[in-house]
Amino acid sequence: MSEAAETAPILVATGITAGYDGPPILDGVGVETYPGKISVILGPNGAGKSTLAKAIMGLINVSQGEVRLRGEVVTHTPPHQLVRKGVGYLPQMLNIFDELSVLENLHMGAYSFKGDVAQRLDRVFSLFPDLAADKRKQAGQLSGGQQRMVALARLLMTDPVVAILDEPTAGLSPIYGDRVWNQITEVAATGVAMLIVEQNASVAMEYADQCFILADGRNVLSGPARELAGRDEVAQILVG
Repeated sequence: MSEAAETAPILVATGITAGYDGPPILDGVGVETYPGKISVILGPNGAGKSTLAKAIMGLINVSQGEVRLRGEVVTHTPPHQLVRKGVGYLPQMLNIFDELSVLENLHMGAYSFKGDVAQRLDRVFSLFPDLAADKRKQAGQLSGGQQRMVALARLLMTDPVVAILDEPTAGLSPIYGDRVWNQITEVAATGVAMLIVEQNASVAMEYADQCFILADGRNVLSGPARELAGRDEVAQILVG
């Protein structure tokens, strides 16, 4: 593989204009993420962060712009087809099966996986050793933070090339929030490109490689997280 191929973004969204009924929420927004890197989408409430994740995943209509996955245009591709192409998505609502065990939840996540499921389970449990210890427990009996881990592990059962996470630490204590971010970092280290919607900008910037900051449905600032962290204009944008 050439150096150019290694450094090319896995997922690129450009000029995305999208919304629900009525005027569009997003107006020409663009983001991208790279193999093994963490890109975060930040912005004040109502900026369009979650709407962008849903637009990329084909959950809402995109009226302008395009989404490319490994160079292929996938705009308007149904979500289940994007999963088969290597896009994982973790919505704000976790969608785990409360009545099933951790192990059964992971098997449900592997419905589209074409490889050796047992081998994939071993790989996922190596990333989530706590879940391996609790694999027979009912998912609904776990803490909120542990359930978040189950949801992320279930997503990884599809063996994605890119994972889109919509506020993965929402509602968690700072301790569990840090655990989730540490887990995200470990997943990225395996080569998965991470695109994460996050409300807690200060924490996200500690872990992110690149940030895209939205306001009023538009890109207003982007760049390496280490360069944006602590800048006064970032704080002003994020407080609206």
